[in-house]
Amino acid sequence: MDVIYLASPYSHKDVSVMDARWKQVCGIAGRIMSEGHVVYSPTAHTHQIALQCALPRGWDYWERFDREFIQACEKVVVAMMDGWKESKGVQAEILIAKELGKMVEYIEA
Repeated sequence: MDVIYLASPYSHKDVSVMDARWKQVCGIAGRIMSEGHVVYSPTAHTHQIALQCALPRGWDYWERFDREFIQACEKVVVAMMDGWKESKGVQAEILIAKELGKMVEYIEA
C-alpha cells in the first residue's frame, strides 16, 4: 500500500482563503483515504496545530517537517487546487520529491 504525501497550496495573504484551502484539502485527503490509501497532508494535519499554538503558517517554517514526511512517503500527490502552480511550498515539495526519487502524481481538486 502506498503512503501518500498530499501537496496542496495553503499560504495566502487572506486568512479566509487559507481556511477554505484547508477545508478543501481535508475533503481531498478523505476521498483518497476512503479508497484505502494512507495519506499525510501537511495542510490538513497541521492547520489546527498552527492556529492553536500560534505557529507560523508559511513554507519557511514548515519546510523541515515536510521534507521528512516526503522522505517517508512512497509518492507525492499534488492537488491541483487554485494557486498550486504559484505556491512556493507546492513547487518546493515537487522538487524535494524529485530529488529523493519519489513518484509525483497530479490530481484534479
